[in-house]
Amino acid sequence: MKIVRMKDLTKRFGNIIALDNVNLEIEEGEIYGLLGPNGAGKTTAISIICGLISFDRGEVYVFDKDIRKDAEFIKKNIGIVPQDVAIYGDLTAYENVKFFASLYGLKGKELKENVEMALEFVGLSDKAKEVPNKFSGGMKRRLNIACAIAYRPKLIIMDEPTVGIDPQSRNHILESVKKLNEMGSTIIYTSHYMEEVEAICTRISIMDHGKVIAEGTKGELISMVTDVNTVYIEIGSIDGIKEEELKGIKGVKDVEIKDSTIKITSLKDVSNFDDIIHYFISKNIPIRNLRNEIPDLETVFLTLTGRKLRD
Repeated sequence: MKIVRMKDLTKRFGNIIALDNVNLEIEEGEIYGLLGPNGAGKTTAISIICGLISFDRGEVYVFDKDIRKDAEFIKKNIGIVPQDVAIYGDLTAYENVKFFASLYGLKGKELKENVEMALEFVGLSDKAKEVPNKFSGGMKRRLNIACAIAYRPKLIIMDEPTVGIDPQSRNHILESVKKLNEMGSTIIYTSHYMEEVEAICTRISIMDHGKVIAEGTKGELISMVTDVNTVYIEIGSIDGIKEEELKGIKGVKDVEIKDSTIKITSLKDVSNFDDIIHYFISKNIPIRNLRNEIPDLETVFLTLTGRKLRD
């Protein structure tokens, strides 16, 4: 089932086009990364999915239901972890989770069990009776997640859930995201930390100027911006190395020799790594160091948008 489906979605704020004919589909069971520089349209898209704002043209279906006709059902099945922590500082952690879970109709034993489950899941069971005014930034973020998952939503939207926290809390949250997904929740994840999206997302969309400019797995996105792999080989001496012989290896496009380092650029769809290594072995040339340069998601992002994620 497609958890989210947008077709030709358009949204204006006065003369500003926030979303420009966006087409997007998110399958059930995905951890779907939504990337884009500030002002790209991510927040607007998320707000529409949640039924918080209207749109001018197009179609939006969540759980195969029309957002314009079934907004109440959709809202009851979405958990939102906002970028700005939304908890009450003078209520205990337990009271915070209980309050937000009760808004979705949980009562009695089910409410109690779900609150305890959510606090345990984010590692705050021992802090249940404490007020979050005394919590670290990371603990507040984890409580924010507990409030969003206590009623076990089918879809969880996480908007910058790790902003400004320590590495330990960040790792805890990323592991929690993967566990929630394994438990059956589909997750939409936005972040300014590219390595987080690379680590946990099954598919990724890159937005810019209100449009989806690229979509796919990490590998598919990388394929859009480069068709080569580059390997750097450091040897003791380049004596006996012949550039034309290396270029004769199947798939090799270019060879650069500088000091004791050889840079070999090959077509990505040609598997020739073993052949390259065999060349050095056949000449009894020891390899001191070897580094395979693979483009990452940040390279893709900069190439496609021409600007950094935080621009």
